[in-house]
Amino acid sequence: MPRHSNKSYKKNRKRKGYPKKITKKRGWKKTVPTLHKPPKNPIIVPIKEHGWESRQTFNPAVLFEDGKARLLYRAIGEDGVSRLGYAGSYDGINIDERLKEPVFTYSSSAPDYLKAQPYRAFEYVSGGSWAGCEDPRLTRIRDTIYMLFVSFDGWNIPRLAITSIGLEDFLKKRWKWGGVKIISPPGIIDKSGCLFPEKIKGKYVILHRIFPNILIDFVDDLDFKEGQYLKGEYSIKVRKNYWDSRKIGAGAPPIKTKYGWLLIYYGVDNRDPSKYKIGAMLLDLENPVKALYRTDEPILEPIEWYEQEGHKAGIVYPCGAVVIKSKLFVFYGGADTVVCVATANLEEFLQALMHTKKPKLKPVKK
Repeated sequence: MPRHSNKSYKKNRKRKGYPKKITKKRGWKKTVPTLHKPPKNPIIVPIKEHGWESRQTFNPAVLFEDGKARLLYRAIGEDGVSRLGYAGSYDGINIDERLKEPVFTYSSSAPDYLKAQPYRAFEYVSGGSWAGCEDPRLTRIRDTIYMLFVSFDGWNIPRLAITSIGLEDFLKKRWKWGGVKIISPPGIIDKSGCLFPEKIKGKYVILHRIFPNILIDFVDDLDFKEGQYLKGEYSIKVRKNYWDSRKIGAGAPPIKTKYGWLLIYYGVDNRDPSKYKIGAMLLDLENPVKALYRTDEPILEPIEWYEQEGHKAGIVYPCGAVVIKSKLFVFYGGADTVVCVATANLEEFLQALMHTKKPKLKPVKK
């Protein structure tokens, strides 16, 4: 999308939410925002003494509630089952609390039939686990927290699932999760599901991914009665000859801003299919099917050691993003092994997205 011309700007500048004009003053390029990777990275690593999370801890969902970033991260231990662990941080970087036991388990062990025929799981295995709950995303709507995740029994095709927990129970760490409902149709691999934090025109909005595109559904409720599944009504597509030409998927649930819904997403390039990279979009507030702006280049790439050393090199995979004191925090998995975070001033980041479409990554100085 082209930058706004002076004529267009003068005509539309009084419109509510219209982007601010960037004046090219001396040194103006220095104001282009960056995603900073704090030296503290990685912020969560496996604990060998905890059998359930001894090998991998990655792909964290996050909510900022009651003055604290609360992460649910995917963990894999000795039995190869994916479970979810909990950690908390007041500043989004330093972990102040981490529980010793998992807080959500969908499959307690590898099924017997899988143990007898382990080759079967290789057809659908993702991230290194044989079964369990994968890649959560958290969304609060009023007093309920919804979690979308990928359910995998080690035998059948991975499918999207949804569950929920009361806000008070979540904050007090009473892990009284509601029932799990499968929301994607059988026979189709569907992943990267996330829920918008409010209804749009009376409908709940869900993003998900069936290769290679991001799909969008508008639903009346989240009950998903038997036989009711996501349909993939609309799509945001991959782009030929761009960094996201092979496949894309929603990362964190969208964040509402005055300019639009900020969607952090991941993409894979046909020219470099072994690497996952991260980009950003702004979706229209009233019609999120419409992408107003989209980064022409990745905002974050796997170049640090903790993104190259682990279960799978070259992977940066976002599952959560929050705003803390006007700063954007993007939480992601590095090399399918550790939890990392990257930050930027939110307003500057949005201005760069709207005016240059090339928010740059600033590597940490060694």
